[in-house]
Amino acid sequence: MTDHYFTNSPSAGTNRQTTTATIWGTEYQFITASGVFARSGLDIATNVLLRSLDPPTAASRLCDVGCGYGPIAVALADHCPRARVDAVDVNDAALALCAENAGLAGVADRVITLRPEQSDPAARYDEIWSNPPIRIGKQALHELLLQWLPRLASDGVMRMVVGKNLGADSLQSWLTEQGYPCDRVASAKGFRVLAARPRSSAL
Repeated sequence: MTDHYFTNSPSAGTNRQTTTATIWGTEYQFITASGVFARSGLDIATNVLLRSLDPPTAASRLCDVGCGYGPIAVALADHCPRARVDAVDVNDAALALCAENAGLAGVADRVITLRPEQSDPAARYDEIWSNPPIRIGKQALHELLLQWLPRLASDGVMRMVVGKNLGADSLQSWLTEQGYPCDRVASAKGFRVLAARPRSSAL
């Protein structure tokens, strides 16, 4: 079975390799390894997410949920020079690689790697970005989203990419039913890019 970024496998962190990705016009080098999601290079879903949206350059507090080896977190920190980016994952090898890749990109001082339980529940984010771990199952995914959506600032937004065949449209409806207005802002290569806003924006 392929390791995903929500696991800590015995092989995690071994067989290191370097991959490149161009994000928002900037070419990055990322170190990846076994046991980390998309170790061979930027996955299609994350690529769709990043190509569909512009960086929130005026933001001051951002979060990448399920950061993996860090392509989203690193690019956000690089293109949003005023922002602190919390990079969150349950995979310890991924967090170590994310911190290392932030150093390679010169943004280590503003990319803070955290396990979910280390994050500050009082933090409020201008934007949360995520290629969420859909395959953990619907209930676990719903619990994850309901953990992070309340941490949006009053005018914040959570941006995520979900495969159409993995329930993107039903997830969009569910989020709206939970009181988090959710719009589809892009669609490409079988993936939906969704933008969910805090409950207060619906009042």
